[in-house]
Amino acid sequence: MTTPTASPSNALTIDVEDYFQVSAFAPHIPRSDWAIRECRIERNMDRILAMLDAHDTKATFFTLGWVAERYPNVVRRIVDNGHELASHGYGHERASDQTPDGFFADINVAKLILEDLSGKEVRGYRAPSFSIGERNLWAFEILEKAGYQYSSSIYPIRHDHYGMPDAPRHAHRIGSLLEVPATTLRFFNRNWPASGGGYFRLMPYPLSRWMIRRVNDVDQLSAVFYFHPWEIDTDQPRIPGINARTRFRHYINIDRMESRLNRLLADFSWGRMDELFLEQV
Repeated sequence: MTTPTASPSNALTIDVEDYFQVSAFAPHIPRSDWAIRECRIERNMDRILAMLDAHDTKATFFTLGWVAERYPNVVRRIVDNGHELASHGYGHERASDQTPDGFFADINVAKLILEDLSGKEVRGYRAPSFSIGERNLWAFEILEKAGYQYSSSIYPIRHDHYGMPDAPRHAHRIGSLLEVPATTLRFFNRNWPASGGGYFRLMPYPLSRWMIRRVNDVDQLSAVFYFHPWEIDTDQPRIPGINARTRFRHYINIDRMESRLNRLLADFSWGRMDELFLEQV
């Protein structure tokens, strides 16, 4: 086992949504079917919470209001285990697909649900699919209006579905709101994804480890890593009719994800978003 790095600590984040709520599946799974789909969030969250406990690690859980309403025990277990509960909006609608009024309604009701169930203030928000970019920067003002203190909604890369490659790579203020972007590595005059998710499953683990260490040691920045509960679930139902690109992105190396996460937790020091960023700014 590798000795964890002493400093800086990094933020471990989990986007609490189920496999059928993934944005890429939206053309194949109507929202009206969500309630009748096999929901696997509880068993996957049990495994994640046990894994974090085994590594004595605290994390931030960006949780959908839709999930919280139906599985309140998941919310309570997150908080009871000492993790941060944060918002992923209500129904996994991309911020870029919403009007300002619709966005406020979505993030406001999610915050109210999460706070009511947990008895804790919800300070953080992450847009589904990192869907805040140059065309909807108005979202930050609305997040402030709804009472959020920080966001982790910008990914400073080029991607076919999201990304804002010219955004700052470090935590920065937009008005009074703190934006903490997903981690990238600056290399050959380009930002490379170093934050988790499908990239973490695709790349060899030593490459992911090297990227995070370089961000820590050379940039002197804390990394923000993310993953989803469905990414450790090899038995999740397969979605018919999806194209080859979507199939590859969603299912690549799911069978290796949990073992890689265990290595990641052992190789680095991890903590909650609020404690790592809000309390040091």
